[in-house]
Formats: sequence, C-alpha cells, structure tokens
Amino acid sequence: MPELPEVETTRRGLAPHLEGATIIGVVIRNPRLRWPIPDNLPELLSGQTVISLKRRAKYLLLDCGSVHVRNATPDNEIHHARSPLPNPDGTTSHSTKLPKYGSQVAGYLPYTGEGANESLREFHVNGTLILHLGMSGSLRILAQATPPVPAGGMSGVSPQLRCDPPAIHDHFDLLLDNGKLMRLRDPRRFGAVLWHEGDVHAHPLLAHLGPEPLEDYLGSFDARYLYRATRGRNVAIKTLIMNNHIVVGVGNIYACEALFSAGISPLLRAGKLSLARCDKLVTAIRTTLSAAILAGGSTLRDFVNTSGNPGYFQQQHWVYARAGEPCRCCGAPIKQIKQGQRSSFYCGNCQKE
Repeated sequence: MPELPEVETTRRGLAPHLEGATIIGVVIRNPRLRWPIPDNLPELLSGQTVISLKRRAKYLLLDCGSVHVRNATPDNEIHHARSPLPNPDGTTSHSTKLPKYGSQVAGYLPYTGEGANESLREFHVNGTLILHLGMSGSLRILAQATPPVPAGGMSGVSPQLRCDPPAIHDHFDLLLDNGKLMRLRDPRRFGAVLWHEGDVHAHPLLAHLGPEPLEDYLGSFDARYLYRATRGRNVAIKTLIMNNHIVVGVGNIYACEALFSAGISPLLRAGKLSLARCDKLVTAIRTTLSAAILAGGSTLRDFVNTSGNPGYFQQQHWVYARAGEPCRCCGAPIKQIKQGQRSSFYCGNCQKE
C-alpha cells in the first residue's frame, strides 16, 4: 500500500503539471472504487482551475477554488443522492441529508426534495477533489494525444509525452488545458476519487487525523506531543505510531525502519517510553520519511511515480523484509513477528524494550 513517502512523491510529480491548469474534461471508465466516483463530477470540475495540490496524510487534495452551489438550506446544509461512507457501527446510511457541507458524500447533486423551492439559495464555497491511491493505485501524467513516432521509435520520447491507450485498470482521467491528462490506475479498486465542498479538513476522512510528522501545521508532532500521547498506553509502540489519530503517514515499512533507527523495540509498551526516547523516535520518523521521499518511496509490488518509474528506498531498508538476514549494524539475524496482522521486522540486539 502506498504510504506517506509514495503519496508525497506522487504529489511532487503531479503539482507542476496540475497547478494553474484548467480542467477541460473528466473521463470516468469505472466509477466503482472504494466509494463510487460521483456521477456529476464532469459537470462539477469542467472549467475549474487547479489552485494547488496538497497532501494530508495519504490523501491528495486538489484545490479547485470557488465553486457555485445551488439549492442549499438556510443553515448551509447540502443535500445529496447517496451516502456511501459507512457509519461507525458498520451500517450504511441512506439519508438524503447531511450536516454542514454534506461532507460524508462522495459528490453532490442538487436537492429537489420537499421544501427545495423554499430553501433555494446560491453561494460559492471552496471545492476540493480528494484522491487516495488505495492499495495498488498510481497517478500518472500523460499526453492527451500520442505524438508522431520519431524515426528512432518511441524509446526516444519522454514518458511525460506519451499517451498510453487506457487499460482495463485505468478508471479515471482528468483532462487539462495544457494538453496533458492525469490518469488513475487502480487494479484492486481500493482507491478513491471524492468531491468536497467547503472546508476539506472537515471531511470525515480527514477531520480526526493526527498531526503531520514533517510539518508543523494542523498540530505539532514533537517529543512532548508523543510523550503525552503515550502516557497510560499499554499498546505496543509500533502499533501506536501507526495510528493515524496519533500521527499520520507512518505506515508499516516506515514504522519498522524508524524504530530501528531510534533503537526501540516494536514490542515496547508505549507508556514506558521516556521523553528522551520519544525525542529519538520523533527524529527517526522524520529522518526516515524524508529519506524515503528523496528516494522516490518504496516499490515492493505496485507503486510507480507519475512518470511510471518505481521508488528505490527499499534498497536502503535496514530491517523491513529482511527476516533472517544479518543486521547491518551488529550482524544478528533480523527477526520477524506479527503485530496487529502486520509483519514487524527488527533487530533484537540493536532495539531494546
């Protein structure tokens, strides 16, 4: 599954092609992703200019600026046609009315039910396209039309100028006025293309996330924060730092690598972590994630960047996926255990409880 470094690598590859461009079309080949792609997305996005492309946790946020909203009630409630996100109890809500900005819905349709004429209003709110790569997704920049084949063949043409015909797993295209398109490929269809009107950080997928490990906005991730978050917690420290409510973006690969760098066993009870060791772990998380971004992320199976190339951080792994191999620091064999249905890799000699 793409983790924070892979998503940030994708963002950096997409941003120069998307920011400032105007969307001239949307192609939806298969709307059945983790949540349905909104039917009315082509209408919503056509003519919108991409203001910025940002990342929150493992979500990419395509800011499309001010959008025109009609048929909203006086308390700014947005009405919609479906509510695909599950309730906390596992059931699915089919209500046609949501709280302010309708943030649980994948996309919006005009409300035409009882009282629609009485509540008719028109106003502008910020519109954001929310993208998630799921378990096997990738986003690429391609040309909208294939250039003429040069005498030397297509091998001499930059991948950024090629337009591969859509394949069976290419579910979504965003067409731009600069002659390029952004294409989502997602074989397992666990990714997402969602639309939100209003404050995107109020969306239920984003509203309760913890702080960013590499940035100071939306909460500060530092030693004192982590120390407070671990008090009274008996959960293993690896499990805790992978909790997006505590800190976002620390997936399984990078949790293993950061704990090795900090010399902390993944089995250590979180509540036993001292302030000094919290400081080491915060530094290790930041250093590990930053190094992974510079290497273009890790490609273990599916991930490719916006040019179709794999990441290379797996070549720098100290412990992850190295079970039985000698530790590069002490020579002891790397151990593998299961924690929360995830494999943990660590050195029993270098990492202490």
